[in-house]
Amino acid sequence: MKIREEFLPFSRPSIGEAEINKVVTCLKSGWITTGALSQEFEEKFCALTAAKDAIALNSATAGMHLTLSALNIGAGDEIITPSLTFASTVNMIALRGATPVFIDVDYGTLNMNPELIEEAITPRTKAIIPVHFAGAPADMDKINKLAQKHNLIVIEDAAHAVGTYYKGISAGGFGNIAIFSFHPIKNITTGEGGMITISDPLLTKKIRLLRFHGIERDAWKRYGKGGNPAYDIAEPGYKYNLPDMLAALGLAQFERWPELNHRRAHLAELYNEGLAEISDIDLPQIPAYEHTHAWHLYIIKMLKLDREKFMNKLAEYNIGYGLHFPPTHLLKYVQEKYRAKIGPLRETDRAAGKIISLPLFPDMQDDDVQYVCDAIKEILSHG
Repeated sequence: MKIREEFLPFSRPSIGEAEINKVVTCLKSGWITTGALSQEFEEKFCALTAAKDAIALNSATAGMHLTLSALNIGAGDEIITPSLTFASTVNMIALRGATPVFIDVDYGTLNMNPELIEEAITPRTKAIIPVHFAGAPADMDKINKLAQKHNLIVIEDAAHAVGTYYKGISAGGFGNIAIFSFHPIKNITTGEGGMITISDPLLTKKIRLLRFHGIERDAWKRYGKGGNPAYDIAEPGYKYNLPDMLAALGLAQFERWPELNHRRAHLAELYNEGLAEISDIDLPQIPAYEHTHAWHLYIIKMLKLDREKFMNKLAEYNIGYGLHFPPTHLLKYVQEKYRAKIGPLRETDRAAGKIISLPLFPDMQDDDVQYVCDAIKEILSHG
């Protein structure tokens, strides 16, 4: 086959005139830091998830940090989470002085296996962090039931899950805390950003204080019309607010998420069809329960060809790729700090060296998917 001249990236945000115009309008308004647009963006996520409150942030990592801080998670506490997730989650647990307790995943879906949660619960366990992996929801009925039984907090890692539904309920719609990401590769983007959805008024108030230095009034309330610039600080906080300039992009993107996700689902189906007959890879499996997949990622597993060699070959064909994710229990600092507490993670380890994410973004053309499928066939045919 002829190798394409233009590089096909792993991901690229879909930015159109609506996004550009929304951001330009914000720039021309003279107000670009946190204000009315950030608040409107929060309201959109309350409507999406039916959560009572939403808190816009400059990253999902900030969301995890604020949530764990507001919950007073600290030394001696244990947090149950899959190892197969982005390192940010475990970093925040470690930085709070708590201990991650890793749960194995289902090899097919790469979602946390809820059947393994209860045996990992100890008197020190404070929370469970399920990941809606690649846009497929975790089994929230089982997870929430266990959390209620043992009086544990559930923090949904919804970084992949704008438009993900479990049995008709949106990610973030279960009364738990949920954290969304708007990094450029995500289903909608603000450039960088995140959102906490939450339905606990007291916890919401504490997180809002921690979000901006511990000051009750943000810049909009202090310097907007009729605002009061005076402030006091009862507890020191951080600088994690989302500027309106970024919220403007998010608002325009939010209006398009059904369209963008529909396109992702179409591309995923083309991959399923184009790769169906290849015996040397495993295709992504979807959960057996009722759900709507957001198709944030399309992840295959290499069964025979060495993954490093495969990635090098994809590069020769001008095809980008990703790794989601190097398991966190294998990271150097995690091994050094928590090695004695890491139990067997057979399915995680089984998948770890095989997974690779193929290009998937709304502005991809159908022919791009066909090219990737043809390239994979050719690469594997030559071993």
